Amino acid sequence: MSEQQGVIAVLGGTGNLGYGLARRLALAGRNVIIGSRTAEKAEAAAAEIGAVVKERNSKGSIRGADNLAAAQAASIVVLTVPFASQADTLQQVKPALQGKILVDTTVPLVPPKVMRVQLPAQGSAAKIAQDIVGEGVKVVTAFHNVAADLLRSDEELECDVLVFGDSKDARSEVVTLAEAAGMRAFHGGSLDNSAAAEALTSVLIFMNKQYSGHTGIRITGAGQGGNVAAPAKSA
Repeated sequence: MSEQQGVIAVLGGTGNLGYGLARRLALAGRNVIIGSRTAEKAEAAAAEIGAVVKERNSKGSIRGADNLAAAQAASIVVLTVPFASQADTLQQVKPALQGKILVDTTVPLVPPKVMRVQLPAQGSAAKIAQDIVGEGVKVVTAFHNVAADLLRSDEELECDVLVFGDSKDARSEVVTLAEAAGMRAFHGGSLDNSAAAEALTSVLIFMNKQYSGHTGIRITGAGQGGNVAAPAKSA
């Protein structure tokens, strides 16, 4: 377990959201593994990011592997695949997640009507994830409302991140990750509350089209956010 400590695996890390998170975390000095369905695709993405990390003299590291190998080698696993791939990917890597934190970014978008809220029968993608991986995994959800293409860039992100999970300690670790990636992050309460952020994504997609921009959310009246603003007791 010592070799895994501090290592972050980003599954689906060749997509916009995963690539952007992996890039920002590596540039922030974290040890990152990009996971993909094929190791070759992950390694190619990692090489691109690695060149930038080296150019900027970051203390971070990045490499590529298939999803299962990436999950096995990390202490925190971030899932950044489309809703249609969520269940299959989690079933594949489930044995490698036990005793770890799973950060699920999944939004239950159902094409072609992605601008319409369509939460699954289980209530949320978060609930699906926890049901699949079991109680031995601390599931935390986050990054639902971040513009993925902006995340890949060096632009400042004017978007706050809501973090949900039944473990306050696990939420705190994810808040720290989000802040390392350049965003303000806030404890949003239990995993059940994830449904609110998942549903809001469809609203933001509609607003992006309506106003030709990259809409996000901002939390007001809660201080600076982060772990300082965490509630005294687990929600």
